[in-house]
Amino acid sequence: MDSLELHFCEACRPLFEEIKRIHKEQYEKLETRIIELEKKNKELEKKLLAYENAHTPPSKQIFPVREKSSSGKRGRPKGCPGSTRKFRKPDRTIKLTAKKCPYCHEKLGKPDRIESKIIEDLPRPKQTIITEFLQGFYTCPHCGKRVETKHDDLPDSGSFGNNTLTQVSLMKFQDRLPYRKIQEALERQYGLKIAPASILDFTKRVSDKLEKTYNQIIFKVRVSKYAYVDETGLKVDGKKYWVWIFVTAAETLALIRKSRGGDVLEKVLGMDYGGIIICDGWRVYPKFTNNLQRCWAHLLRESDFIGRREEEGRKLSDKLHRFYRNLNELLDSDPPGNERKAIKMNAEKNLKEILREKYKSERVVKFINKIKNGMNHWFTFVTNPMIEPTNNIGERGLREFVVQRKIIGTLRNEKGTQIYERLMTCIGTWKQQGLNTREELLSCLRS
Repeated sequence: MDSLELHFCEACRPLFEEIKRIHKEQYEKLETRIIELEKKNKELEKKLLAYENAHTPPSKQIFPVREKSSSGKRGRPKGCPGSTRKFRKPDRTIKLTAKKCPYCHEKLGKPDRIESKIIEDLPRPKQTIITEFLQGFYTCPHCGKRVETKHDDLPDSGSFGNNTLTQVSLMKFQDRLPYRKIQEALERQYGLKIAPASILDFTKRVSDKLEKTYNQIIFKVRVSKYAYVDETGLKVDGKKYWVWIFVTAAETLALIRKSRGGDVLEKVLGMDYGGIIICDGWRVYPKFTNNLQRCWAHLLRESDFIGRREEEGRKLSDKLHRFYRNLNELLDSDPPGNERKAIKMNAEKNLKEILREKYKSERVVKFINKIKNGMNHWFTFVTNPMIEPTNNIGERGLREFVVQRKIIGTLRNEKGTQIYERLMTCIGTWKQQGLNTREELLSCLRS
């Protein structure tokens, strides 16, 4: 600047100094403004992560990424074989004949041809059946004990039968209907008028009858060889609770607790659980056990999220996808145990090679460290073919609760959480086992 000042005469120097002062003030203001904007930008990015991150479901994303299909057309892919609904055996046959022509009233004789049309239809709505039970009570003349007569269709309490309790419970917890809609459906279909408060009381009675079955499912989960575990938030009386889901080979256990910590795992699975837990990256799982399978779907989803924002992230994401695809192709042939051990060792080595490359992006480096921290838990599925490499089964188990959460918003009290736990667990387990939920529920009510 001094060399430039030599070109100015003394008369111009005051003007030059004034220009310097103005530019300096403007520069300082701009510099301060940039610092403020950078700080604000970091705060906004932090808030945005609550709504848009690698683990945000598409339904909650503000700007969801929609990938177009290769063909761009909806419907069945070209070349896919069609399917036709199979006709069921008719319960009745109605023969349609005509004796006279409706136009000239002459006799028609035998039909030229007969076509068979099988129609499936619902029965007409039936009115409620009201039954009077004349229940006998006796006193044994020998031992003096009181004897009470029972019937399968006579409930332990209340004036509504087991079929009604079953229907209401399934409409609420399997069909996802709010109490008001259940009330309307019962009146329309059966002419049965019930207040929403009574419907809640019905589900409480059913929940009480399911206590034994629910405890049996907890025991079976505790001794299982593996469990897909996941959790999601739920409001109870406006306060944050957590829905925990445990899915084994034959059971689906749901719990609603105040905690998202390892104490829930200890109470459900016990301190000496010997099975494998398939889970996401939540820190309580590795603190509880070292026998884990970390979810590859979460890992690849997060790599895609970073790859859409940074070039280095895109390259890393491509490598991870290719690596995971090649690994699964090796396992498609169901190799024997010794070969699986070799595949696992080689996979760990190749993944470390991918992560050893140098990256400048802070976000990518942080993601790589996250993968390294779970290195012992990415390949458990390779030597244990009974489990999957993702926690998709656990997430599917939670889906029913997520839909219910959208419908009800919040549970009102602890009593409601117990009803939800038991009914959702039993219905989910029966569906998983391919059982008829209505018959199973009726059986529990009659026991």
